[in-house]
Amino acid sequence: MIWDREHECMDRESLEKLQLGRLKQLVERLYQRVPHYRHALDARGILPKDIRSLEDLRRMPFTGKDDLRQNYPYGLFAVPLDEVVRLHASSGTTGKPTVVGYTWRDIGTWTELIARIVSQAGVTSADVAQVCFSYGLFTGAFGLHYGLEKVGATVVPSSAGNTDKQIMLMEDFGTTALISTPSYALYLAEAAREAGVEPRELNLKVGLFGGEPWTESMGRQIESMWGIKATDNYGLSEVIGPGVAGECLEGAGLHISEDHFLAEVIDPDTEEPLPYGEKGELVFTTLTKEAFPVLRYRTRDLAILDPEVCACGRTSVRMCKVMGRTDDMLIIRGVNVFPSQIESVLMSIRGIAPHYLLIVDTRGPLNQLEVQVEPDPTVFTGSFRDLEALEASVRRRLQSVLSISARVKLVEPKTLERTAGKSKRIQTA
Repeated sequence: MIWDREHECMDRESLEKLQLGRLKQLVERLYQRVPHYRHALDARGILPKDIRSLEDLRRMPFTGKDDLRQNYPYGLFAVPLDEVVRLHASSGTTGKPTVVGYTWRDIGTWTELIARIVSQAGVTSADVAQVCFSYGLFTGAFGLHYGLEKVGATVVPSSAGNTDKQIMLMEDFGTTALISTPSYALYLAEAAREAGVEPRELNLKVGLFGGEPWTESMGRQIESMWGIKATDNYGLSEVIGPGVAGECLEGAGLHISEDHFLAEVIDPDTEEPLPYGEKGELVFTTLTKEAFPVLRYRTRDLAILDPEVCACGRTSVRMCKVMGRTDDMLIIRGVNVFPSQIESVLMSIRGIAPHYLLIVDTRGPLNQLEVQVEPDPTVFTGSFRDLEALEASVRRRLQSVLSISARVKLVEPKTLERTAGKSKRIQTA
């Protein structure tokens, strides 16, 4: 189902005309209302009237996390606080959170964007959607909640945690759509089986997963365990939250809502834009946000953009699944590797459960890696010889596929942390 055919199926010429008009309005608004952007544009000798084509975007300054921290909490808002009806904040890793605001119109825009994404995944008014994200400052739960209601789905705002109750609600309410992080979906399936409930016998038909990067291999694991279609969606608080892009049932990438977001891919080192088809850092400019618009926000997420028209009929540029982050790359004994690459290898090995932990030891001249994994209790025999063989298999695959040498440690089933939120896959020693 296509929710907004007018905008999701726009021809490129009409779309770019719309984008340019909105970009001009955005730059004018930022210049007049946000001192940070006025100073940044002045430093480059750029005035709003200088924006004559979309190519002029590359002349604009970037926005990064440091800019948000330096203007905490309201310094980048483009409207007075009495026009802001909602505040959200990202958790962050250090210091103060990143604060974002929404006007009533922003909330309406957000709702419409989520309606597009859940429709792409096949959710309709006939569905019962269980939202297993935390209802709080995190944008995921509220964003998806309102969009699901917009399409008429029955929403179960079960929030995060209390896994036994989640399973009971899925059984009793006939849940057909699961909204969570992919790692929590795996944990839920595991917990259901422990409780004597076969996940594939429930009414679930689709999962909308986000909040953390996940690989195709993990997606196949989720689909196998639940017997559902697993779809990806992408967003970040600084841009709007979930709603930036979503995967349709064709499974050929995530459609970016280009009438609301200008997407670029840049070389993270040179900061130069890259052409379609090349891997680089995603950069987004918000075209319609009122309270907290951002200009060329550097996401640190790595992806590839594809401009080809999708078989579903949507014409928007698609992004691949996030392939890693510029700030989470590991250097193991001189070899550059992303956690997502390690996950892909682990998920391809029979006998390994979909839970792992990477421990990076930085105390020596070269970083060392320990990979902790759990054996899959459904296929593991329990013999010591088989344990050794499985560890050796993981070591060989990591070496042959990624050229990294790692210590592999099999741990007892269910000893690695499970979480209802974003999983913590990396520790530093």
